[in-house]
Amino acid sequence: MQKRKLGNSNLEVSAIGLGCMGLNYAYSHILDKKESISLLQAAVERGVTLFDTAEMYGPFTNEELVGEALKPYRDRVVIATKFGIKLQDGKQVQDSHPLGIRESIEGSLKRLKTDVIYSRRRSLSRRVGKAHGIIDGIADHRILTPIRRCG
Repeated sequence: MQKRKLGNSNLEVSAIGLGCMGLNYAYSHILDKKESISLLQAAVERGVTLFDTAEMYGPFTNEELVGEALKPYRDRVVIATKFGIKLQDGKQVQDSHPLGIRESIEGSLKRLKTDVIYSRRRSLSRRVGKAHGIIDGIADHRILTPIRRCG
């Protein structure tokens, strides 16, 4: 499997990653838990090292599934997740306050059964000025430690 570096970082991952949303969320045919775990583990055995999920998939159940399936391979894979999106009155809303981001990241770490993640929020990169304030707030709360890379 070919490798790539994520963004400007030195974090190396497989050229092919696996988006996990469809395993148990969003599409009409959802795999059962056993099938999903087998698929994720087979992907690792075939050289896939980048897996993408989000707390909003389920919500929360996709991260739990990915965490369970990839726990035996944790030293070989990179798990990307998104933060700062909450469910409020049945709708997805952004929560980019440092405390909200902290709660999202801590929840993701627990569900993913890991102590480090690659975290991304596409909307943050579109609002650069606001993003710097948010990232500063995260650093002030000392929660960047579990994030291997942010982009």
